[in-house]
Amino acid sequence: MGSSTDTLARPLRGIIPPMVTPLLEADALDGAGLERLIEHILAGGVHGLFILGTTGEAPSLSHRLRHEFVERVCSQVKGRVPVLVGITDTSFVESLNLAQKAAEVGADGLVLAAPYYFSAGQAELLEYLQHLVPRLSLPVLLYNMPGRPQAVFEADTVKAAAELPGLVGLKDSSANMMYFRLLQSVMADRPDFSLLMGPETLLAETILLGGHGGVCGGANLLPRLYVDLYDAAVAKDLPKVEALHRQVVKINATLYRVGKYASSFLKGLKCALSCLDICSDFVAEPFHRFREPEREIVRRYVHEFGITADGMLDLR
Repeated sequence: MGSSTDTLARPLRGIIPPMVTPLLEADALDGAGLERLIEHILAGGVHGLFILGTTGEAPSLSHRLRHEFVERVCSQVKGRVPVLVGITDTSFVESLNLAQKAAEVGADGLVLAAPYYFSAGQAELLEYLQHLVPRLSLPVLLYNMPGRPQAVFEADTVKAAAELPGLVGLKDSSANMMYFRLLQSVMADRPDFSLLMGPETLLAETILLGGHGGVCGGANLLPRLYVDLYDAAVAKDLPKVEALHRQVVKINATLYRVGKYASSFLKGLKCALSCLDICSDFVAEPFHRFREPEREIVRRYVHEFGITADGMLDLR
């Protein structure tokens, strides 16, 4: 069993990929693929791993599989980078159970979005956090994900919740830079509170404007690209930032848009990883993996961009 000792950096910085969950079927992990994927991502120099988020299909996975996944990831990572575990659930008790499992097997932090399905007001969300966070033994980052049927953590709610011991940051996937800048303003007196960007096309400006890092889905496939962009932005090497940002935009404009639905990002990412023989491209219901016409398009992009299993690319 691992330790739940709090060693998470304040503020947490860098590229922390929201890892996909390699599946063989609806309730079975692709164990060999998971091992290859973890080593592929870590070889790119990332600063952490975030599992059981949106890119990890967490809401579509059984609680049994989520627990197994957390244990397998922490066992393989062995403290090389911090592991953050998403515990968002419609059930308060299931969030607690998964948080306990994460602490037992050596995870380093937790990530929590607003419970979905029922709409909650800001006062209700704050009370929910006041009830849950003190019962968790690992540090917690909030996850602002308004694109799903969940409430936004408004800036004043974040400010009030940050008074709770153990609440150490927020990942924002709103793609709303006005909101992100407002958070930076209201949290200016808390330099230990980490503000991380979700949408990867906003990574460069986030770091240049004082954000702490990115939770970039593309870093499953091309971890070094996002680490290099982060490093260039920290160093304020603007020509390099511009060149690398163009590559990120091109990935977003091609690989993530092969299908016709909002799930195309996830399907494209998993399909590309499969084309590189890293892990299976099975996608949990209600979605399905790309069929052969879409798969051939993804295969062509992987070849055209020079993407290889060692995370290199040659985008022109």
